Amino acid sequence: MVGVDLPDDGYWLGLFVVPAPGHALDEDLKQRISTTLRTRLTPRHVPDEIVEAPAVPHTLSGKRLEVPIKNLLTGRPLEKAANVASVDDPDALRWYAKFAAERMA
Repeated sequence: MVGVDLPDDGYWLGLFVVPAPGHALDEDLKQRISTTLRTRLTPRHVPDEIVEAPAVPHTLSGKRLEVPIKNLLTGRPLEKAANVASVDDPDALRWYAKFAAERMA
């Protein structure tokens, strides 16, 4: 989950899901995820959007790149958000950069 402050004093909470091989993120799964978060946690934990992603990028040492992804989602260009050479899956990071750019357009 990544939360982003929006320029209009709003807030966007996105949940990126990498489905298991052979599965897809369909409306039924999105609903089950939302219901589970609402009942086991609180309604505040239900994301504004649930997005199917190809992977979760990590550093070469295995740490998830949460802050760089958040920076991408706030409009920072990829070359300033992360060092692509230090990422285990640069194409996954590029996917998040493209998603962020399309979302901001």
